[in-house]
Formats: sequence, structure tokens, C-alpha cells
Amino acid sequence: MRKLINVFFVAAGLLFTANMANAQQKLGHINSEEVFASLPEAKTAQTTLEGLGKTKQAEIDGMIKEYQTQLAAAQAKEKTLSEANKEQVGKELQVAGQALQDLEKRITDARTKASQDLSTKQGELFEPIRVKVGNAISSVSKEKGLAYVFDISNGQGGNNLVFWEGGDDITAAVKTKLGISATAAKPAAPKK
Repeated sequence: MRKLINVFFVAAGLLFTANMANAQQKLGHINSEEVFASLPEAKTAQTTLEGLGKTKQAEIDGMIKEYQTQLAAAQAKEKTLSEANKEQVGKELQVAGQALQDLEKRITDARTKASQDLSTKQGELFEPIRVKVGNAISSVSKEKGLAYVFDISNGQGGNNLVFWEGGDDITAAVKTKLGISATAAKPAAPKK
């Protein structure tokens, strides 16, 4: 019985020590939006993506204009319909209707393809930047001995950290690690 009590106290002591060690872990936070907004290559990637988007939209707008022109021609042709030319104009309107349906499908397909192309290009452009920032965050976190780093930006995925007091803000250190001046492009700080 005495051995059992001793084992219990040793186990409780180990558990207490482990909890105390965990309580000593350092926390940090970063505003990843601020880091990305400061990176020249992120700005270049965004400009490239916007240019591609405008090009794709111009192509789609051209197809829409062609559709509207063909539709107006078909509507004008329909106004000329009479008993005398009913058969001839009817066939022409059928052909025009089929052409309009085909063009509408091409427009829909072009929109889908443009969306896919933009998504693919975004991945190609931003993935290396995400990896670079991720590596810098990991490096700074290790240098500062941080166990956890929370992203306090309001960007994609949202900000799950609703309050923080203390902890290390590693935003400036990560920007320095990436070769960005600490004063470059500082968006508004999130509210605590």
C-alpha cells in the first residue's frame, strides 16, 4: 500500500512539473497582412494578377458585345417577319437563335476558364511568397524561443485571437528577416 502511495505522489509530481513547464512556454503574434503588404514581390504578384484579370475580362467583354450585336440583329430580323417571308425569315431566326446559344455557352466557358486561370496563376505567384514568409516566421520564432505564434491579421481565415496582452510581436523581426524596412506599408492594426 505504501508503495502505491509513493507511486501516486511521484506521478502527481511529474504531472505538476510538466504542467509548470508548459505554462512557461512563450507566445508570440504576427500581423501577416502587414508583412505581405510590405513585400515588393507580393505587390508585383498582385499587379501581375490584376493585369491578367483585366485581359481575361476584356476578352469576355468582347464576346458579350458580339452577343449583343447578334441579338439586336436577330430582333431586327424578327420585326421583318410577315406572312410572305415567314418560312425564309423563320429559318434565319432559327439559325440566329442557335448561334446565340452557342455564343452564350462560349461566354460561360470563357468565364469558367478565366476563373481557373486566375486561380492557377495566383497559386503560382503567391505560393513561393507564402513559403518565404513562413520560413521567416519559423526562423524568428525559433530565435526568440516561441512555442506558439498567432496571426492577428484580419485576412483570410479570420482572426481567431480576440485578446492579447504581452507576448512578443514578431512582425517587425520577420520583416527585417525578409529585408523589408520596419516602416514600410503598415496597415491599420487590428482591434484587441
